[in-house]
Amino acid sequence: MQLENKVGVLVFSRKRPGFDQEWSKVVRAQAISILARQGYEIVGADTTVNDEETVTSAVDAIVAAGCCALIILQPSIADGQFVFTIIQRWSGPLVLWTTPERPGDGKVSSCGLVGQNLFASILRQADRPFELVYGLPNGSLEDSVPELNRAILLSRAVTALRHSKVGLVGAHVPGFVDLAADPFLIHKTFGMQLHTLSLVQFIERVQGLPIDAVKADIARTQALGLPQSDPELKVESEAFLSNTSRFYLAIREVMTEFALSAMAVQCWPELPNTVGHWPYLAVSRLTSEGEAVSIEGDVDGAIGAFLGLQLGAGAGFLTDWLEHDDTTIQFWHPGMAPLDMCNEPGCDEGPSIGDHFNNIRPMVVDGPIRTGGAVTVARIWCCGGRYHITAFDGQAIPPRRKLTGNTLLVEFPEAGIAERFQRLAQAGMPHHVTVYFGTHAETFRRLARMLGLEWHA
Repeated sequence: MQLENKVGVLVFSRKRPGFDQEWSKVVRAQAISILARQGYEIVGADTTVNDEETVTSAVDAIVAAGCCALIILQPSIADGQFVFTIIQRWSGPLVLWTTPERPGDGKVSSCGLVGQNLFASILRQADRPFELVYGLPNGSLEDSVPELNRAILLSRAVTALRHSKVGLVGAHVPGFVDLAADPFLIHKTFGMQLHTLSLVQFIERVQGLPIDAVKADIARTQALGLPQSDPELKVESEAFLSNTSRFYLAIREVMTEFALSAMAVQCWPELPNTVGHWPYLAVSRLTSEGEAVSIEGDVDGAIGAFLGLQLGAGAGFLTDWLEHDDTTIQFWHPGMAPLDMCNEPGCDEGPSIGDHFNNIRPMVVDGPIRTGGAVTVARIWCCGGRYHITAFDGQAIPPRRKLTGNTLLVEFPEAGIAERFQRLAQAGMPHHVTVYFGTHAETFRRLARMLGLEWHA
């Protein structure tokens, strides 16, 4: 789902005299100017609200405009009763953006933070999610912009989830029972649909694609400049790439036809045994292009990929936690990392394409993930009738050994990885996690709070 970059703004004013109304006008203008400079399309900020009629009318207009977030401003403290009016009409999280007091001596100007504290308490007791944004020092609006943008991003992600659908082609692969998906818990937790699709029909679609479309995609794949992992292997390139292009086109077709925001594919044993190829290069391309696609029937992995895109973390590397010591983790998977997380094609550590290590059939991507920057390790999963989440930040460092498939060694600033793994295993975390470039653990923690997920630090 593509959401417009619209944010709704409710600015509370007072009907009766009190506080510093001239200061209220100043901070209101500052807040609206800041939002406009951030590139948001603003709905509702051209007027103020101060009674049931104006609050109702403004919220209804914001909902009708399709806004992705609703920001509450209280340049003067407002009546807490209005919280209930708002949440009867707005189903998403609220962003409580605190305005500062007038600096200097004299009377208190607005009680803006007090008002947002009032609203926050009511929202929490009403079991409604919110983000409270307060700039340091002293409620500075300019200094709160990074937190404001994060709060809007979180609201966008929750809204997108509630309008999205995740597809599952087939089921989880044999034996990987920890990846089993519950459509009712998915809907209850995220608001998403789980749409199960036939693996047999998917294979028929792969095999039945028109040859002209396949040839055109083969040309696009060749343009990526990916060498074969085994230079001694003499395989005619068009035949080598035919099935991977078919997988790519079929997945795109299915996602479009069924309006899927994310998709999990049961890749083995049927696809390599029936089609003769693994779909991993196709998955690498798709994830690099901003599609949330997972393998091995990992529905929660696909939802996690969608969340990463919505939260600004970008594409993620779905991977096994292969081994660890007390400060590092070795991640590995057999060859479907996003191409844009790999090194540049053609360099010494660049990606190449070849056969699966355990089933000598193409088409996997061999090559390590880029190192030298911050990364976030994250996972959502269901256990005990509810969803859980973990996320923690580290640093991608050069590998200690070379493995086929995709690998990444991550170092963490403090010891305790062995104990963390024990805690996460005891909490039921599956054997797949996702690694994203950048530092995003705090954003995932706040998402957990918004969605009521059990957080594991």
